[in-house]
Amino acid sequence: MNTKPIFRAGLILGLGLGGLFDGIVLHQVLGWHHLICTTDTCQPNTVDELKRQITQDGYFDFSVWLITLTGVVLLFRSARQSPPPEPGPVHTWSGKVLCGAILTGWGAFNFFEGLINHQILGLHHVLPGNRHQLFFDLLFLASGLLLAAVGGAVARSVSAWTTGRR
Repeated sequence: MNTKPIFRAGLILGLGLGGLFDGIVLHQVLGWHHLICTTDTCQPNTVDELKRQITQDGYFDFSVWLITLTGVVLLFRSARQSPPPEPGPVHTWSGKVLCGAILTGWGAFNFFEGLINHQILGLHHVLPGNRHQLFFDLLFLASGLLLAAVGGAVARSVSAWTTGRR
């Protein structure tokens, strides 16, 4: 069974959806941080600073939206390239492979975004200004590893099941 095209599409979708979740939930809904923070708490001091943060977050959201759109295109191409599904419980259009790949991509987003932006570049932290700031950053990194591990296990379980290597 060739699940590579659907896994690749799911991986890219997961990267984009993970970024959208971060941007929507952590940046906008909770207001914990922005793409680039200029104060210890990441809260703007002026209207101009707020506008700059909103614009930077908009560029981030637009970028991850483009990644998500790329994943949708890859998913569509995967559908067009796949042969019609054969009878049986699993075929190249496995929902488990797609979900596993999305979780893996989301985990990769969390891990690498957290490592690069939070730890290496220090552009922002998950919850800046909080006395447990490092703890929240480490939880974000751990969530990336956990999502990627669970996603990989789910995607591999389908492949092992179909080849008899359970």
